[in-house]
Amino acid sequence: MLNLSPQSVDKVYPKENLESYKHGEKTRPPHRIRHWIVGLGILGLLFLFMPWTQNIQSNGYVTALRPDQRPQTLQSIIGGRIEKWYVQEGDTVRKGDTLLHLSEIKEAFFDTSLLQRTANQAAAAASKVQAYQSKVDALERQLKALQASRLNKLDQARNKLIQARLKVESDSNDLVAAQTQFQIAESQLDRSNALYKEGLQPINELEARRQKAQDARAKRITAQNNLLKSRNEIINAEIEINSLDNDYQEKIAKVNSESFAAQSAYFEAESEFNKLSNQYANFQYRNGLYWVLAPQTGVITKSRKTGLGELVKEGEEIISISPIHPELAVELYVRPLDLPLLRKGNSVRFLFDGWPTLVFSGWPGLSVGSFGGVVTAIDAFSSENGLFRVLVRPDPNDVAWPEALRVGSGAQGIALLNDVPIWYEMWRQLNGFPPDYYDIRQKNEDSKGPSVQNSKK
Repeated sequence: MLNLSPQSVDKVYPKENLESYKHGEKTRPPHRIRHWIVGLGILGLLFLFMPWTQNIQSNGYVTALRPDQRPQTLQSIIGGRIEKWYVQEGDTVRKGDTLLHLSEIKEAFFDTSLLQRTANQAAAAASKVQAYQSKVDALERQLKALQASRLNKLDQARNKLIQARLKVESDSNDLVAAQTQFQIAESQLDRSNALYKEGLQPINELEARRQKAQDARAKRITAQNNLLKSRNEIINAEIEINSLDNDYQEKIAKVNSESFAAQSAYFEAESEFNKLSNQYANFQYRNGLYWVLAPQTGVITKSRKTGLGELVKEGEEIISISPIHPELAVELYVRPLDLPLLRKGNSVRFLFDGWPTLVFSGWPGLSVGSFGGVVTAIDAFSSENGLFRVLVRPDPNDVAWPEALRVGSGAQGIALLNDVPIWYEMWRQLNGFPPDYYDIRQKNEDSKGPSVQNSKK
């Protein structure tokens, strides 16, 4: 009421007697409810300051940590026809066990004695190589003999040349002596003729002088002939040296030609032998491919080819095998926005399909039924789905993963990041920021701060 009039109606109509006033008094909240509201508000404010673990959630599946322990499909290296199966799905096999037998389907390998025939051809080629090698060795020995004989013959011819030159020198001296004797005999004959004409010398002495002059002339002619003969021997010796050298050079060239031809044939035979040996090794290896063997110990999971007589192409999948006790891991796929927040060694909690869990993502300590893991590998490039693959192995300091867990089971991963207040997490979620966005930026600025300041100084 406004109480504008000086006359009050409260005395005439007491408000305690009014029914509307009585109902209004009953609807007023008591002091106890107001206290509850204030208390709940304070608790709500305190709740906003409670710690919250930021996280990145992603789905994945269980796999093997090592590539050689993951399920694999066996392919046929060669084309063939299935003749016999030695296993069935669900069988446990050891490394090297025979899985199935194939038969040949190519015409080039139908001959059952192909391996033996190729071995015989290779042996014949090896004998051919040995024969050519022997021929090359024989020609090399012949060449060495010719070279040695050439040196000996040339030495003999050179000795003859030296002897001829010495004989020429000796004959030259004899000619000089004969010429001197002839001149002396002519002078004595002239004096004898003069004395005979004057009657001072008898005729018999003159005739003796004539005889001596005639003998000296004959000796001179003989010495000249001997000198010419010696000089001719020098020419013959030089010609003989050149002839011997040419003959032996021709023989050596012929042997070299035959040696080169034998070496060429040897190399061709060796090439043929290597080719046949390669074919034999290939055929022998191919014979071993008719039996498909288990590459590792595991369990036969699925047969891609069934029945008998079915044809298998080269590289076609035949059967799948899964290792028995692989070292498990989980493949998770995260968004590119969340990738910079992950590092090797980050903790991850997993919820496996088939295991009951009670999870509080912000309070991992209160979660029940989750299992721990550690980030061990992060791909440097995105997958076909546009996400980045993260490989997580079991945490050795946490509860062991279930023994019944199998490769291919689904898993939901929760990557644990930093602890922040709840109000910060709510503010981040409302603004659509990635986890710890401003903290990481602040850390980078702090780490760059001193260097930037120093550079500015």
